[in-house]
Amino acid sequence: MSQQDSGKPHPASASRRTLLKGATALAATLVAPRAVLAQNDAKTLRIGYQKYGNFVVLKARGTLEKRLAAQGVGVQWLEFPAGPQLLEGLNAGAVDVGTVGETPPIFAQAAGVDFVYIGNEPPAPRGEAIVVPANSPIKTVADLRGKKVAFNKGSNVHFLLVRALQNARLTYADIQPVYLAPADARAAFVQGSVDAWVIWDPYLAAAQRQANARVLVDGEGLVRNTQYYLSARKFASAQPQLLHALLDELDSVDKWGRDNIPDVARLLSPLVGLDAPTLEVALKRTAYGVQPVTAETLAYQQRIADTFNDLKLIPKKLTVSDARWNTA
Repeated sequence: MSQQDSGKPHPASASRRTLLKGATALAATLVAPRAVLAQNDAKTLRIGYQKYGNFVVLKARGTLEKRLAAQGVGVQWLEFPAGPQLLEGLNAGAVDVGTVGETPPIFAQAAGVDFVYIGNEPPAPRGEAIVVPANSPIKTVADLRGKKVAFNKGSNVHFLLVRALQNARLTYADIQPVYLAPADARAAFVQGSVDAWVIWDPYLAAAQRQANARVLVDGEGLVRNTQYYLSARKFASAQPQLLHALLDELDSVDKWGRDNIPDVARLLSPLVGLDAPTLEVALKRTAYGVQPVTAETLAYQQRIADTFNDLKLIPKKLTVSDARWNTA
């Protein structure tokens, strides 16, 4: 099931200047020195995850541990507040594999993080949206001209905002971007200090059910909102069999989740801090099943990279296909 870069994140920017900041410290605090060696000896598969999504379900069900135990491999789960920080951990050698949305890998690749795309989930465009207060005079995206719009810089919704503005014949310079992580953005939205908020599920579902938010536009017809699984390049080259086992277990738990949404909602509720009915709203908008990364999918990522390069939000033009996993 698709997740976003979530988990009650603290304020963070995914800009190229901050993406790698603190990576060494992350490695030192999140894992012991012997765990760093696991990337080479493959006695432990270290997985970076966030509070919401199928990694949480996989962790709770324990099926991956059972599968890998026969090979003498343990599993270590490391929680991160958001995708950019997870990619810092991957860059620092603290994790072997993790899951993030479609935009953080672009900023990470631009910052020199050496990773490969190893799988993805189907698109879930309705799982993110631009919202305004229910009584707001803003009726269309074109009405955002000159308005304060809150969003997490470098996250999936950053690209949604850019595409929605383009579709409304506005430019990025036509709005006042306010870079806030979800918790702070929600506070600003509720207090009326911003005019609109660009956000993903399950925060989107919570805003609709609890914060009187009205969807101005979601990702349908604008973006894919795809969830990716990434691995450190060296680990992916050395241990492809472990990654295939992980993807297989993820696909199984994903399909189970698709058919058991109420159970997944109850499982996630105490971990995410949202009630089960709100999570059911989000889970019904998500996508299920793990897929191989195709050339067409990488072409879509290239489009995102080119967009952010044109906006001068990344320092150089990227060749996204350089991060393709060659599994043969």
